[in-house]
Amino acid sequence: MTTQAHPLLGWSPEAVVLDCDGTLMDSERHWQDARTRTFREFGLTAPPGFADRAKGVHYVDCGRLMAEETHKPDLADDLARSLLEHFLSLVADDPVTMPGAVDFVRLLAGRLPLAVASNCPSQVVEESLGRAGLLRYFAHVVVPTEPSGSSTTAPEGVRPKPWPDVYMMAARLCGTEPERALAVEDSATGIESARRAGLKVLGVGPRPDEDASRADLWVTALHSPVLLDWVRRQVPRRTDTPKG
Repeated sequence: MTTQAHPLLGWSPEAVVLDCDGTLMDSERHWQDARTRTFREFGLTAPPGFADRAKGVHYVDCGRLMAEETHKPDLADDLARSLLEHFLSLVADDPVTMPGAVDFVRLLAGRLPLAVASNCPSQVVEESLGRAGLLRYFAHVVVPTEPSGSSTTAPEGVRPKPWPDVYMMAARLCGTEPERALAVEDSATGIESARRAGLKVLGVGPRPDEDASRADLWVTALHSPVLLDWVRRQVPRRTDTPKG
């Protein structure tokens, strides 16, 4: 594919906003393990196909979904708390970046303002990106407002994906309108959020049959030669490059 083969590859964004889980960090497997452990802890069985329905879903909503689909509505809050505890334990032991993520972020950081828009608590995002050496490249980390009593902090009134809030706020914190920013996402939930916010969307990872069409362009990994060539050709360098 050449830069003329797809309209997105002829466009220069003013900022890039990236998802964290499954896009920058290989943590979706930790969420899956955390869901498995949580179901087991409460003596419940995951319904068929639950992992697909839960991908990219905020942990509070995931706890609610777990409760609804196992017909235990009173357990929603307890399931959500357990899910987050298991996930935090898993990701602290094994923070791994997705293929190509480090090089892609470093390449972009010399050219554009960068932000992260995630459904995870800020503690999770900042610790995992920090341990991977990536946090310093992002001017802003935007996450949903946490439930009352949470130890993490986030701006008030920011709803989780698939609501558009995290992407709208991240683009504007980077100094541009959402329509001039690019979102990088791996899940249907995140793509829907970015679309509703008005960003163009780059999908990354295994191409799903039904959701790929919602992205403007889909690549299998962030080290795709087409993607890296687009950055080098289409996105000019800036002078305030983060020190690395």
